Amino acid sequence: MGGAKNCPETPRQKMIGMMYLVLTAMLALNVSTDILNGFTLVDKSLHSSIAASDTRNAKLYNDFKAANADNPEKTQEWFDKAVEVQKRADSLFNYIQDFKEHIAIIADGKKKVDEWKAQGIDPTMHIEGNSNLDAPAQYAIAQGHGLELKEMVAYYRDYAAGLAENDAELKSSILQNLATERDYNAHEKDSCDWEVAVFEGMPVGATITILTKMQNDVRATESQLIQYLMDRTDAGDLRVNKLSAYVIPNSNYVIRGGKYSAQIILAAVDSTQRPEYYIEGQRINDQGIYEVAATGVGLKKYSGWISFLNPASGQMENLPFNSEYSVGEPAVTISNNDLNIMYRGYDNKFSISVPGVSNDKVKVSVSGASVHQQGGLWIIKPGDGPKSVTISVSAELDGKMQPMGSKEYRVKALPKPGAYFKSGENEYNGDKSIPRGALLNTAATVIASYGPDGLLDLPFQITGFRANINGVYLESKGNKFTKEQLDRISKLKPGNSVIITDIRAKGPDGKETRLSPIPLTLN
Repeated sequence: MGGAKNCPETPRQKMIGMMYLVLTAMLALNVSTDILNGFTLVDKSLHSSIAASDTRNAKLYNDFKAANADNPEKTQEWFDKAVEVQKRADSLFNYIQDFKEHIAIIADGKKKVDEWKAQGIDPTMHIEGNSNLDAPAQYAIAQGHGLELKEMVAYYRDYAAGLAENDAELKSSILQNLATERDYNAHEKDSCDWEVAVFEGMPVGATITILTKMQNDVRATESQLIQYLMDRTDAGDLRVNKLSAYVIPNSNYVIRGGKYSAQIILAAVDSTQRPEYYIEGQRINDQGIYEVAATGVGLKKYSGWISFLNPASGQMENLPFNSEYSVGEPAVTISNNDLNIMYRGYDNKFSISVPGVSNDKVKVSVSGASVHQQGGLWIIKPGDGPKSVTISVSAELDGKMQPMGSKEYRVKALPKPGAYFKSGENEYNGDKSIPRGALLNTAATVIASYGPDGLLDLPFQITGFRANINGVYLESKGNKFTKEQLDRISKLKPGNSVIITDIRAKGPDGKETRLSPIPLTLN
């Protein structure tokens, strides 16, 4: 994975630099098909929401254009701003689409992407390499396009927030939905630049879904701004001959178990009159707020009407409306930062997140293991008993905790390390002869390690060993030769040997183990 990161490297990252590609490949195995399929379902639902927003926005623009034609003195200033909002929203939306297609090209190849586009089909909805962990970071970080995207999102956000300066609630919503502050990703303990948090170490399927959500947020913000600009005109003059009903949802996408909420409004209604709101034939509250529990997954459609008194005729009239929203399955991402298993008695590091939910609203419980949060990671430590543990994740949605998913992991004992004699930068385990200077180095130590090709790097402590120096056994109670041992070693000749035996090491689980001898031959 290329590109310089803006996050500081942790000590552990420096120690596994050469093993990064191997670890990345192992992590790739941890992105299950079920999770990728879940992202695909969410992405499809978001596309439905975008289509609904496009339809709603087109109606708002047409109404605004007609009103401007009728009374330009009243509406020209706000209509011009609406046109500018449309241009900026289209520009950012199309840039994100191009961003997605470039990731698809890296994952599937340009030929495959061009074939889909030739059929008039969005290629980003049919990516075969959804589990690819390299493509997002290659395009976004290594090639620098992630920073460019962040700057474009920030440019659109700041412009939109500036237009909504007089509406604190709308401005806050815009700043939150289009935030680009530093955040945490799946691999760092320290906060990262936005582009690193969003794209580094993420599979293509998850990245495409995140980008589609950005497009959905762009359209939703556009819709809120156009409605806001329309409201800034004189509603009485603007709609005296053309009343319309509108549905303004808080979101077009909700998770099953959550709540869908929308505001039903009548444009240009007389403030002294109180209209009546009906959904599927049933009257709702006088504020026109429609709320319903999201119980089933999929696209939900509803219709109704607003009943109001027409001042001209003195009769009650009905204005019909219809709208829709999408309900998606709860989704959770669980990945083990070390390996695809858990080790007994060891602090296994996990990144656990729920799309669209902040970390402080996520709760993790594990059967047969202790669990606590440390920075942006969850530390899970299985006990001595279980052969497997289950991680269960829930999240706070609309004020109550909702189960989001679970996953079972096998539990194994920590593997036994090998023993090495380390002198300077060189490690010896009997596979080659050793120079006299390296053997007599007072800073040299006996270490326990999984070797340069191991996937684990754990803090084993050598508690003692014995040295067989030409048939004489001398004891050391630490990880270095004693003065007596060094004195006897100094008298050896080339071809003589030192065998380090009875090596004791204590692992991170607190248990002591004996390691294989290290035969050293002086050259």
